[in-house]
Amino acid sequence: MSPTYIALLVIEALLGVLMIILVLVHAPKGDGMAGIGTSATLFSGKRGAEAGLDRLTWTIFGLFMLVCTILGFGFVK
Repeated sequence: MSPTYIALLVIEALLGVLMIILVLVHAPKGDGMAGIGTSATLFSGKRGAEAGLDRLTWTIFGLFMLVCTILGFGFVK
């Protein structure tokens, strides 16, 4: 295994852990069963921090998928 391959494996693991943490930090999007019959906040606007967290989560997800594609198709061995 080349050092580049090992580095990409480490980066993939770190991105995966970071993505898990970011998803757990997100605020719940709806009220679930409690939203039935009341005004659910599912379609309300996002605040600045939540919008930034969404962008960061999608960016980390994109990088994770890019590294998965590189490793999965064997571009680096």
